Amino acid sequence: MFSRISVQALRTFSSTSQRNANVAVLGASGGIGQPLSLLLKQSPLISKLSLFDIVHTLGVAADLSHIETKAQVKGFVGTEQLKDSLVGMDVVIIPAGVPRKPGMTRDDLFNTNASIVRDLVDACAQVCPKAIVGIIANPVNSTVPIAAEVMKKHGTFDPKRLFGISTLDIARANTFVAEAKGLDVSKVNIPVIGGHAGVTIIPVISQATPSVSFPQDELEKLTVRIQEAGTEVVNAKAGAGSATLSMAYAGARFTISMLNALAGKEGVIECAYVKSSETEASYFSTPLLLGKNGLEKNLGLGKLSDFEQELLKKALPELKGSIKKGEDFAHK
Repeated sequence: MFSRISVQALRTFSSTSQRNANVAVLGASGGIGQPLSLLLKQSPLISKLSLFDIVHTLGVAADLSHIETKAQVKGFVGTEQLKDSLVGMDVVIIPAGVPRKPGMTRDDLFNTNASIVRDLVDACAQVCPKAIVGIIANPVNSTVPIAAEVMKKHGTFDPKRLFGISTLDIARANTFVAEAKGLDVSKVNIPVIGGHAGVTIIPVISQATPSVSFPQDELEKLTVRIQEAGTEVVNAKAGAGSATLSMAYAGARFTISMLNALAGKEGVIECAYVKSSETEASYFSTPLLLGKNGLEKNLGLGKLSDFEQELLKKALPELKGSIKKGEDFAHK
């Protein structure tokens, strides 16, 4: 079972899972960063919530600090305060970057967001080298390899502690399948493997819980909708942004799952994009068992249907190209 969160669950985790964790959100004033920080402020697992951005962070921190939960919030603004924001952090989540606009692919964001992720992770490697780092900034297929290469330069790369947060793909798959079949969405779990862009997103509907099946034409349409769901939101917002609220939920879900695992809760499973030997792509998203050191065990692809095997074949060349693009950027 993959982990789920709700506002109620954020506030009512059992005391056995509670822990005084320090969490930083880098890009906390943005469209994802603000609602993500709001959700994290509600978690009893967090004692310190450190918010960093290049503008407006002090206002966001002041606003959140009035909420009656235990996490102490502090804002840091401007690059000169970046390292201060990372002191003592256990988990760092990075939603920083520019959003997509209509007509743009995630890859169009590369030049801007690649530099942002490089600089933020460079600071993490220097100040909190043992922290779990979760990357939301797109294109995740490239920004995670960038982060890894930056960490390698500092001698701090630990593949168990670097994650590309692809949780939104799972949330969308669960939602769309539940809607199509009239199921209780809280009981639906669909693994989504591969990457976090277009054809690299591979929903493994054959492994759904509960088991479901679709005629081939419906399965193909549903798969494309899951793969292009981000574009659906970008177009609906008509130039006003990309998926921010749903991504904030997904980022919070992953972070809370990680915090529970770090605190000793057993059986916490989330899909995420990590350094991997499961396929010929050196980074790949699969279901992961999380634990006290981050990634406890990669649970692999499982048995794929013939249709899913074809999706995998289509995904790998694009995924490998995106990984190489990120690594080449980091080596410049």
